[in-house]
Amino acid sequence: MKPDNKRTFSLHRASTRIALWLMVVVAAGMWSYVTVNGGGRAADPAWRSLPLISGGKVDPSWIHVGWGGFGVDDDALRTEPDPRGLGLLVYKKERFGNCQIRVVFRTKDEKSNAGVYVRLADGILDRATSPGPAFDRDAQGKISAESMEQVKAAAEREEGPWFAVHHGYEVQILASGDAWHRTGAIYSLAPASDRPKKALGEWQTMIITLAGERISVNLDGEDLTSFDPTSPDLRPRKQWYEPKREPKRPQAGYLGLQNHDPGEVVWYKEVSVRPLPPSVKK
Repeated sequence: MKPDNKRTFSLHRASTRIALWLMVVVAAGMWSYVTVNGGGRAADPAWRSLPLISGGKVDPSWIHVGWGGFGVDDDALRTEPDPRGLGLLVYKKERFGNCQIRVVFRTKDEKSNAGVYVRLADGILDRATSPGPAFDRDAQGKISAESMEQVKAAAEREEGPWFAVHHGYEVQILASGDAWHRTGAIYSLAPASDRPKKALGEWQTMIITLAGERISVNLDGEDLTSFDPTSPDLRPRKQWYEPKREPKRPQAGYLGLQNHDPGEVVWYKEVSVRPLPPSVKK
C-alpha cells in the first residue's frame, strides 16, 4: 500500500504541537510550585493571632496573676507595673506545645523590664487569686529589708507569680541586661548572643520556637538564643530571683506576658502562634 505522505506529515505536526503544549503546561506547573513553595519546600503554616483587646479592655482570654496589671494603649497592651511586685498576664484558654510564638513589642527605655513566659505548668492558673507578699517601699522606692525577706521566702515557696519563674521559662525583654539577662535570653539559663539592633521605642519582633525540649529565639531576623534544658552543662542558679533548675517544665504549657517594676513600661501589640514549619526539626 502506498503511504500517504501528506497525512503522515499532518499527524507528525499535530503530535509535535501536543508535545510542545504538554511541555508548557508542565513547566508552568513547576514554576508555580517553586514560586509558592520555595523551590520544593512545603509552605510554612499561617500565623494565628491571639486576641489581646476586646471592647477597649484586655481580652477575657487572659487572666492576671500577681501584682500590677495591663492596660490598653491604642491597639496594644501596656504593662502597668505595681511597686508591690511582679505580675503576669496568662493566656488561659490554651496550652502550647511544639510551635512558634511571635511577639511584637516595644519598650519605653533600656531599663524597661518584662518577659514572655512559655511552657508554664498547669498550677499557674490557681495563683490568680493569691499574689503573695508585697514589697514595702519608702518614698524613694527603696524596698524595706523585712519585706524583701518575706518576698524571698515566698519566691522559694513558689507563691503567686513566682510559680511561673520556677515552673516555666522566661524569654527576657530588657535592653540593659548582661548576656544571660537581656532581650532574647532564656532568663539566666541561656545567653542572648547579641543586643537588639533596633532603636529603643521601635517595634521589635521576637519569634520563639518550641521544638521538643529545645527553645530558640529569633529577634528581628537574627538568631539570638538556643536552649536545651537536658544539656549536662546547664548553668547553675546564682540568685534567689532566678529560676530553679530542677522542676521539669511541660512540653505543652501556658503562655504569659510579664510586668515588672514601676516605670518599666513595655507594649505588646501582637502575640501569634503557628505550628512548627517543616524546616524545623523536633
